[in-house]
Amino acid sequence: MRAHTAAWAGALALLAACGNNPPQPDWQMNAHNAIERAVAAYMEGETLVETAEFKRARAQLASTGKPELVIRAELVRCATRVASLVFDACSGFEQRRQDAGPGDLAYAAYLAGTLRAQDAALLPEQHRAVATAQNDTAAAAAVQAIADPLARLVASGVLLRTGRATPAVLAGAVDAASAQGWRRPLLAWLGAQAMRAQQAGDTGEQQRLQRRIDLVLEKR
Repeated sequence: MRAHTAAWAGALALLAACGNNPPQPDWQMNAHNAIERAVAAYMEGETLVETAEFKRARAQLASTGKPELVIRAELVRCATRVASLVFDACSGFEQRRQDAGPGDLAYAAYLAGTLRAQDAALLPEQHRAVATAQNDTAAAAAVQAIADPLARLVASGVLLRTGRATPAVLAGAVDAASAQGWRRPLLAWLGAQAMRAQQAGDTGEQQRLQRRIDLVLEKR
C-alpha cells in the first residue's frame, strides 16, 4: 500500500521547491517514490525496509545540495513516529535545524508538542485547527475532520503527547490505522486504549482490546 504523503505533508511536501514542468529530474521521482515506500514500510512494521528506503531517498535529496529538501524528508520521517506514538527526539531534523525555515520549525515544534500559539498559522492547513483548538473537545473534532489517515494519526499523536487526547481521539486513531492495515500504529493505539481501560478499572474492555492486539500480532 502506498502511503499518501502528498496529501498529509501539506506545506512540507517533499517537492514543494521543485517545478512542475517536464522533464522531471530522476532524483525527484526517485526520492518521492523512496519516501512513499519508507513511510509505508514503517507503518506496516517493516523497520529494515524503512531504513533502507529512507537512506535511498535522503541520498537523492542530498544530491541537490538543498538542505530544505532533506529537512522536510526528516520531518516526514519524524511524523510517522508521532503517528505511531514513538516520541523520540527528531534527531535527523535537529542536525539540520540551523537551515530550517519558519514553516519547518513550526511543524517540528508541533510534532514535539511545543508549538507556540503564534506559529500555528505556519503549519500545514490540516493541522492548524488542531493546534488552535480552545479545548479538548474542539481538538478531537478537528482531528476527526482530517480526511487523510496519516495526517489524522499524526494529529492524534500530537494530542496524546500533549495530554489532550480524548477517548474519541484514541478510537478515531484506531479506526484510521485499522482501515489502512497499518500494524505499527494500530498496535500502539490499541495499547493506549488498553492502558486507559486498565486505569479506569474496566477489565472487560481491557480484555477485549488485548484480544485485538493478539490478533494483530498473529504470525503472517
